[in-house]
Amino acid sequence: MSLLKFLGLHPHETRPGDTDTVRRIVGELEQMPPERARYLAAFAYVLSRVANADLQISEPETRMMERIIQEIGQLPEEQAVLVVQIAKAQNRLVGGTEDFLVTREFRQIATPEQCRQLIDCLFAVSTADDSISSAEENQIWQVATELGMARDEFAALRLRYRDKREVLKTFREQLK
Repeated sequence: MSLLKFLGLHPHETRPGDTDTVRRIVGELEQMPPERARYLAAFAYVLSRVANADLQISEPETRMMERIIQEIGQLPEEQAVLVVQIAKAQNRLVGGTEDFLVTREFRQIATPEQCRQLIDCLFAVSTADDSISSAEENQIWQVATELGMARDEFAALRLRYRDKREVLKTFREQLK
C-alpha cells in the first residue's frame, strides 16, 4: 500500500490549489461527493485555526467544533470527531503555512452565505469556553478579511457575541 493511500490521499482526486490539509481530511470523507468533502475539510480546518489562535484548543471548543461539523456535514458523531481531530492536528502541524491557503480555498468553493455561516461558527467556537480572547477575535477578523467580508457585515455578526468578548469584559471591569 502506498503512503498516500494509507494517509487517505488519492492523487487522481487532487486538484490544483488543494492543500495537504484539505486532501488529508477529504480522504477521511471518501464516501461523500468530493466537492462536499473539500468544503467540510476546509470548514473544519478554519474552525481549528481560530480555536488555536490563543495556542490552546480547549475541550469545550473541541466539542463545539464536533457539533458544528456533525450538523453542517450531516455526519455521524464518530466521523465528525475524526474530521475535527485531523483538522486540529493539521493546524498544529502546518498552521502558519496553510492558514491563508485553506481559507482561500474555502472562499473559492463557498457561497457568500456559507462564508457568513463560517464566521458565525467561528464566533460560536470561540465562545464555547465562555470568552472570546483578543487573539481569537483578531484571527476571526483575519479570516473574514480573507473571505472578502465587509467590515460592517463582520461587525453585525460579532455584535451577537458582544457579551463574550474579552476586550469588552476587561473594559467593563475597569469602569467598575
